Amino acid sequence: MPVAAELTPRQIVAELDRYIVGQGKAKRAVAIAMRNRYRRERLEGEMRGEIIPKNILMIGPTGVGKTEIARRLATLAGAPFVKVEATKYTEVGYVGRDVESMVRDLVEAAIRMVQDERRGDVAEAADAAAIERVVDVLFPETKPPASTPPMNAFAQSLGSIFGNTFGQQAAQMQTQPPPAATATAPPEQAKSIRDQARADVLRGFYDVRLVDIEVEESAQLPIGMIGGGDPSMGGGADMSEMLGGLLPKKKVRKRVTVAEARRIFTQEESAKLVDADAVKREALRRAGENGIIFIDEIDKVAGREGNRGPDVSREGVQRDILPIVEGSTVTTKHGALKTDHVLFIAAGAFHMSKPSDLIPELQGRFPIRVELDSLSVDDFKTILTQPKNALTEQYVQLLGVEGVSLRFAPDGIEQLATYAMRVNEQTENIGARRLHTVLERLLEDVSFAAPEDAGTVEVDAEYVRTRLSEIVESANLSTYIL
Repeated sequence: MPVAAELTPRQIVAELDRYIVGQGKAKRAVAIAMRNRYRRERLEGEMRGEIIPKNILMIGPTGVGKTEIARRLATLAGAPFVKVEATKYTEVGYVGRDVESMVRDLVEAAIRMVQDERRGDVAEAADAAAIERVVDVLFPETKPPASTPPMNAFAQSLGSIFGNTFGQQAAQMQTQPPPAATATAPPEQAKSIRDQARADVLRGFYDVRLVDIEVEESAQLPIGMIGGGDPSMGGGADMSEMLGGLLPKKKVRKRVTVAEARRIFTQEESAKLVDADAVKREALRRAGENGIIFIDEIDKVAGREGNRGPDVSREGVQRDILPIVEGSTVTTKHGALKTDHVLFIAAGAFHMSKPSDLIPELQGRFPIRVELDSLSVDDFKTILTQPKNALTEQYVQLLGVEGVSLRFAPDGIEQLATYAMRVNEQTENIGARRLHTVLERLLEDVSFAAPEDAGTVEVDAEYVRTRLSEIVESANLSTYIL
């Protein structure tokens, strides 16, 4: 488990408070769920496998922090995380995505996470190898002679299966043209040249020089998919991906700067140093033990039998989600994943429906229910000023790039929060997202003229009223503009 998971529930809530205003009940629920994972990891014997996560159902209007709580929790835990919308799935037999794709998305997120960690571990060695390759390109006379690799036996056998054309292509991809005759420097002189060149590359002396390099590209078989379908949705498997490193690599010549060549070589060397099989094993373990799937808009599929028309598949989607949440084994292109210990957090506004409209089996799989509160004027004021990523601070730094000194007075913050709350009451309540629209409208003129008119802008109550009062007071204008 990541070190962050060792935080106590109180510390987890404190970390979430840095980014999310209010919603103490929801924060406590996810903090306990995260701590329970830490506790389970330290159990031994059969009981460890018996303890399953207590999934959470968040109920509250849009824009109050449901998604942000789950996303920040995953970041804090260092856990694989995906956010999906229940409305994009369809019942088996209908055109659309099947619910198992959310598990495949989780595995892909885990693969990316582990790959980034492993590449970070080998970054120093990969960069050193990349610099050596750059020196080889800049001063080929100092490069030690390399033996020609033998013909890939598997490629030869594929030639007999798919015909001479493929065999010739494989031979061309592996066999490189003989290098131009280059005088080889004496060993002592070659070492001196390479040492100096290595130091020059490190300090960026050659960064803008153009060089010709060979970039490896995966070879493609003359056949496409096995089983058909979209591989991103698990409908088929790419043959060349299944065969992996057995196929010869195709090399393409490109003219790039030395800085770009170093970046390309570093990526290639990182791929060589990272064990792909170990990455898959760790990613599958991490996704199964620590993964978090956030299912948004669950209320939009809360339908029971008897519905007709375009929503006829809603209950079918719930029944398809049920085995995933209960715990099942889903086949992905990286291997099978059991979902027994994946934490599911579902969320919905439940304006037109209620949690009891979900099928009873699915309700039972979300035993923890928390209701998030609608935001008040005081909450809006806090959101504008207190969080680490406060909106006002974002605009101050954004416009500061253009030389504009933006200052928000306390009475200006108060007026902004009041207007945002009033528009939410008059139109649709979209929670804290209303602050984005109000602030954009308020600072539109400043943002437009910033490159030419750098200076100080004081956002006080009068400034806010002058630019927003007419729009806020008119219900029609606020509906279409804010």
